[in-house]
Amino acid sequence: MLKLIALITKGYYWKFHSIVIKVILNAYGVKVGKGFYIEGVPKLKIRGQANNIVIEDQVSVLGDIDLRNRENGRIHFCKNVTVEGNCRFVAARSGLLEIGEGSIVATGAIFNGGDNLIIGKKCIVGPRCSINANEHVFKKDTPVREAGFVHKPVIIEDDCWLAANVVVVKGVTLAKGSIVGAGSVVTKNTARYSINVGAPARKISERN
Repeated sequence: MLKLIALITKGYYWKFHSIVIKVILNAYGVKVGKGFYIEGVPKLKIRGQANNIVIEDQVSVLGDIDLRNRENGRIHFCKNVTVEGNCRFVAARSGLLEIGEGSIVATGAIFNGGDNLIIGKKCIVGPRCSINANEHVFKKDTPVREAGFVHKPVIIEDDCWLAANVVVVKGVTLAKGSIVGAGSVVTKNTARYSINVGAPARKISERN
C-alpha cells in the first residue's frame, strides 16, 4: 500500500513517511540526524539500549531494514550512508557495528556483530553479502545451537568493494582499497588495493 501511495504521489509520500518514521524512532530512543530518508518500515529488536543506535545526517534507507541490539551492542550509521532494503544489522555484547561515511550497502546484506564490525568510508557492500564478527562453536557432543559463539572483530577499511554474495568471516581485516569478487569467502587479511576472488579468497591482481 505504501508503494502504491508513493507511486500515485510521484514519490512525495516518502518525504512525509520519513518524518513519521524519524519521530517513531526518536520515541524509542534511537538517535536520528537531519535529512533522514526511508522508503520502508524498520523492524526493531532492541534488547540493549535504544540510544546505542545512532543514525547521522543524510542517511537514506531504500526499503525495509532490520535493526537489532542486545547487551551493550552499538549500531552507528555515519553521514551520507545509503542502505537498500532487506538488510539486517545486529550488534551484541560490547561490539560496535559501524557503517562509514558515504558507504553504500546493497539489498539483502547481513551484518552480525558480537565484536566490532567496522565498515570504512566510501565502501560498497554488494547484494546479499554476509559479514560476521562471530562464529558458532562446534563440538561433537554439543548441539551447535547450544554451544555458544567465538567472537573476533572485522575491519573493512576505506574504499573497499565487496561484490554480490561475498562472505567475510570473523577476525579478518580488508585493507584500504580492497576488492572482493562475487561469491568469494574471505578468511584472511587482504593487501591494500588488492583484487581477491575465490573460496577461500586469494589475491589475483591489484588496482591500477
